[in-house]
Amino acid sequence: MVTRIAFQAAMRAAAVSLLEDFKAASGTKLQIYPGRPSSLFPPAAFVDRLSEQSVYPGSVTWRQRTVRAEVLVVFGLFDSAAAVSQKDEFVDEFMDFVTDDVHAAGANTTIALVAVDDEPAWSPDWRPANVTNGPTPTYYATRLTLEGFAGG
Repeated sequence: MVTRIAFQAAMRAAAVSLLEDFKAASGTKLQIYPGRPSSLFPPAAFVDRLSEQSVYPGSVTWRQRTVRAEVLVVFGLFDSAAAVSQKDEFVDEFMDFVTDDVHAAGANTTIALVAVDDEPAWSPDWRPANVTNGPTPTYYATRLTLEGFAGG
């Protein structure tokens, strides 16, 4: 019988929990959301998307699930030295923080920060953020990919 885990929900919750715990431990001022926020005031982080790959190695009774939670961290306005410096420090510390909590998504799972990609000219595509009239601001952001694994 295939082990059943609400793994997508667990990965979203783990991403938010890791960010909240990191915020508390480091004193970082960070707004954290489980999905795209309706308004954006950097620094802010949110789960932007989840993706999953499942495989059944050898038998349909053994399933391995790999869920990726992409977290977007928005540090500040485009081309800001302060935003770039804040990002570098955040990523270096957060990577170690995630490594120290490998079971954040559940006791029978693992999670790791597997990719960091800068998005130095990012704008929200779902709505203008903090703007009632005029252009949508351009922000310096970083996409973090948390990869979780569950099998059984």
